[in-house]
Order: sequence, then C-alpha cells, then structure tokens
Amino acid sequence: MALRFLLSSLAFLLFSASPTLSTNSEGNALFALKSRLSDPANVLQSWDPSLVNPCTWFHVTCDGKNRVIRLDLGNTNVSGRLGPELGDLEHLQYLELYRNNIVGEIPKELGNLKSLVSMDLYENRFGGHIPKSFSKLKSLRFLRLNNNKLTGSIPRELASLSSLKVFDVSNNDLCGTIPIDGPFTNFPFQSFDNNSRLNGPELQGLVPYDFGC
Repeated sequence: MALRFLLSSLAFLLFSASPTLSTNSEGNALFALKSRLSDPANVLQSWDPSLVNPCTWFHVTCDGKNRVIRLDLGNTNVSGRLGPELGDLEHLQYLELYRNNIVGEIPKELGNLKSLVSMDLYENRFGGHIPKSFSKLKSLRFLRLNNNKLTGSIPRELASLSSLKVFDVSNNDLCGTIPIDGPFTNFPFQSFDNNSRLNGPELQGLVPYDFGC
C-alpha cells in the first residue's frame, strides 16, 4: 500500500512539473497558420503545439511577458493561404511574410492587430481587395503590399492612419484614384506604379474615388 501511494505521488509530481499539452491562444493561432501553409524547407519544424507557449519557436519573437510581438517568415518559400486566426495575435508588432507564394485574400481580421507597426506582405500572390479594416491599425508605420495581384480601389479609410510613413501598392491591379488626404500627401508616386487601372490623384468632388473600377 505504501509503495502504491509513493508511486502515485511521484506520478502526480512529474505531471504537475511538465508543460501543459496545449498552447495558449497565440500558439493556437500560429499553429493554425502552420496547418494552412506548405513548408518545403521545414522552416516551421520547431512549431510544436505541445509547448505551453510559442516563444521558443523559430521565426517567432516574444516580449518579456511571453507575448508574441514579431513573426518573421519572409523569404522562406512557404505557400498556401492565411486564415482569420492571425487576428488573435493581439500584441503583434511586426508581421513579415514577404517574398513567398501565399495566395488568396488578405484576411480582414488583420485589422484587429492594434499594436502592429509594420506589415510586409509584398512579393506574394495575394488577390482580392485591400481590407478596409486596416484603418483600425493606428500604430501602423509601414505597409508594403507591392508585387501581388490585389484588385479594387485603395480604401479611403486608410487616410486616417496618421502614423503611416511608408505605403507601397505598386505592381498590382488596383483601380480608381489615389487618396490625397492624411499621410497620402507624403507618399511618392512610385508607391502606386504599375497599376494600369489606377487613375492618379483624387479630384475631390469631380470624379468618384472608384472611377474606372
């Protein structure tokens, strides 16, 4: 009886000391991303859902409170689609997914990333519209969406992003006119190059912003 009690107590202590076999919400969001992507170079091999949080995973950076603040998957040859789960990374500051083969629409849920400073999605194969929800990213300073297959007009809501310093949508298939309010007064014309249906700066009151779309 005493031996059985000793073994039971030892098993309890070992179980209590081991990591929980489930991730937090940020780990769940990242593992959902992994499940959507093809990863021929195995850059996501360390993304193990049995760990208590994703701060030990390669290409993930956390702050001192074990909150994910940076995701670096630029130029890693991943392909596939993004899902709405990325919007759960509420402390994310840097989203680097450039130079890959990601397709489909940009999830509108990325507009929930209120701490985001930089979003680099350039040189992929994203299609669809630029999400209007990006207007909620009040801390955003760098937004690079160039060299994709984006369509539709540039959302006028983005003119409210007073912190935005760099905006590049060149080499897409955008249409309509270019906003002239807010930070758009400072962006060079090169930021909008090679959008054959983009009609130049907006002439307020004269033509609708989505003219030609």
